[in-house]
Amino acid sequence: MKKARVYVLAVAAAVLFTVFVNGCGGGNKGSVKADKLREYAGDLINKSLYPQAIQEYQRYLDDYSIDARERANVNYIIANTYFDRIKDYENALTYYLKIKHLYPDNSLMPEVNKKIVACLERLELTEDAQQVLDETVQMDPTAVRKKRPGNVVAQIGNREITQGDLDFEIEQLPPSFRDQLKDPQRKLDFLREYVATELLYDTAKRSGFEKDQDVVEGAFQAKKSLMVRKLLQERVAGKVEISQSDIELYYRDHIADFSEKDKDGKVVKEKPLADVQQQVQQALMQQRYEQEYRGLIEKMIRAEGVKFYESRVQ
Repeated sequence: MKKARVYVLAVAAAVLFTVFVNGCGGGNKGSVKADKLREYAGDLINKSLYPQAIQEYQRYLDDYSIDARERANVNYIIANTYFDRIKDYENALTYYLKIKHLYPDNSLMPEVNKKIVACLERLELTEDAQQVLDETVQMDPTAVRKKRPGNVVAQIGNREITQGDLDFEIEQLPPSFRDQLKDPQRKLDFLREYVATELLYDTAKRSGFEKDQDVVEGAFQAKKSLMVRKLLQERVAGKVEISQSDIELYYRDHIADFSEKDKDGKVVKEKPLADVQQQVQQALMQQRYEQEYRGLIEKMIRAEGVKFYESRVQ
């Protein structure tokens, strides 16, 4: 009887010690609820604290007992954070490959295979990328790399540049530049400049300029400018609508601006609307654009509670 009592007390002590170690001290395991830790990691993502988020997601994987489906999902989040947010394609590839080898039966595999190819291409491992495509095309036909059509018009090593590639690059230019490239000779000149830029870019990357501080900062500023331009296209330019009656009304109200004048600025001849239609439309577009732009900025200033301390500006 006494031995049984001692045994029970020993078991109870062992249980209490386990609870104490896991719940009150002795490391991270079990000290935070799993769902709370994942919620915290997600909040770090939302706050753009990407390395910290990855650290917490990895802690979640290391310290908690979760099923294979959840592990695949969390590894996918980490991989996407490296790929989309940090642009660290080596670490992204590491996690995508981890999913492929350890959790091959999960529903994420079609997207994982695409991302593996994307990583390999960005790391300039194009032969490996093609091999992955060849291996996965039967499982996921959408993973087939779509080449731009047309004859090969230039070749840089093993890389082929097709007529479709050339046309795509030209389409990215402003309309005024595109019109100049309708001439075949000028299009050939553009192709030569395009190839030259690619060669210089490849050399610059091999020289390590990709991580140069000025290049990184310049890339950030270029990205910021592009994002602002996209926003203005959507929220300002996209809202400017002009009818023919608007143009006629603006012309009547500003007819002097489109008339012939003498050296003293006095109107000597009014031009009919038909002769100055394009100029009137451009002027009205500019006016409407500026109105929309000022309205958007004022709205943002009010929403964000912006304050200007003009007296402090020196």
